[in-house]
Amino acid sequence: MKSKKKTKAGLLSGMIVLIICAVVWVLPILLVFMNSFKQNTFVKTDTFGLPAGESAAGLANYIKGVTFGDYPFGKSVTYSVTITILSTILILLFASMAAWYIVRVNNKFCKIMYYVFVFSMVVPFQMVMFTLAKTADTLKLNTPFTIPIIYLGFGAGLAVFMFTGFIKGLPLEIEEAAAIDGCNPLATFFMVVLPMLKPTMISVGILEIMWIWNDYLLPYLVLDRTEYMTIPIHIQYLQGSYGTVDLGAIMALITLSIIPVIIFYLTCQKYIIKGVAAGAVKG
Repeated sequence: MKSKKKTKAGLLSGMIVLIICAVVWVLPILLVFMNSFKQNTFVKTDTFGLPAGESAAGLANYIKGVTFGDYPFGKSVTYSVTITILSTILILLFASMAAWYIVRVNNKFCKIMYYVFVFSMVVPFQMVMFTLAKTADTLKLNTPFTIPIIYLGFGAGLAVFMFTGFIKGLPLEIEEAAAIDGCNPLATFFMVVLPMLKPTMISVGILEIMWIWNDYLLPYLVLDRTEYMTIPIHIQYLQGSYGTVDLGAIMALITLSIIPVIIFYLTCQKYIIKGVAAGAVKG
């Protein structure tokens, strides 16, 4: 009886802690959502109040945020989607191929390369951002169609780490059977290995999409802001005359930018858990 009571008390205390953590994490999102429906003045003076009465702005903030300035918001959405999709495809394709080569060849060079990929995960972006910006300009990587190459370099570390952990658990006999049937290494990877990587492929893709979609600093440093703006950069430039900022319109655009990510994450979160477990436990 005592052990059951202790178990129930432990579960209850754990649940309380998790509820508190959930409130702490969700509260900023709720505040952004509430303030997106308030007049600009009340966003500053009554941040925690509900949008009611004279403080309510309806959809005016959303309309103003989308139509404000000379740079179309739809163009920013297009560039963000383009960069996110292209970068994620590159990371998934090349990181999975690199991880497969590292695991199956497994010589000294591959081990060194693996640790280089892992080490890249702990290098702060601030250490390389100025050199990176100069290199991107020199190599003409400062457009939405070339910046995915830079994202490949920064996203490959985590992706290779997760893919190698999963590939170590795949039976080598399947690949040997494919080779006996006449498959070359490239055909073996795309026809045999790649379909088996689906759980980790999905989880890595979700993590990379959320990172790239919300990234502000890399596009800000690399892209020509007079021609190309992603959504985070567009929000940052939502200013009026003399540097005045309409917080209500900013909150509206932030809401529009995070809703797709939240829906995407809630839909695919089970794949993240499966993929991380599969890639981290093995090997």
